[in-house]
Amino acid sequence: MTDSHARDAAAPRVHRVLLFLKRRPGMSVADFRDYYENIHSKFGEKYSRGLLGYVRNYLDPVGDEELPFDVITELWVADRATAEAIAAGVARNQPLPEILEDEKQLFDRSKTRVATVVECRSTLPAPNSENPGLP
Repeated sequence: MTDSHARDAAAPRVHRVLLFLKRRPGMSVADFRDYYENIHSKFGEKYSRGLLGYVRNYLDPVGDEELPFDVITELWVADRATAEAIAAGVARNQPLPEILEDEKQLFDRSKTRVATVVECRSTLPAPNSENPGLP
């Protein structure tokens, strides 16, 4: 790995599991986000022992095209083995019974996908008069 892709040695290593989730048919985007934030996310908080982070990234499509997912949820953990165990559990599609019942209110579970992340960062120059950055 080159220096430009190396992680900051002082930063703790974080492994992430990404959950790609689609709202259930007939549910509006606004209702989906409201339910996820005010009800379903509480399960993530309740069962968060061992998680370093729990983030929901809601997708806003550009244009009129319906995206295959409405949210990418990130679960942050300290080691690769834990990330792989979480991902395998999601892939087996066997959540705890109370989570399963709630997910039926929220997600089209047939479209759920899961992945672990390998992050590579580039070191970018600071914007200046010669390199103003993106608009």
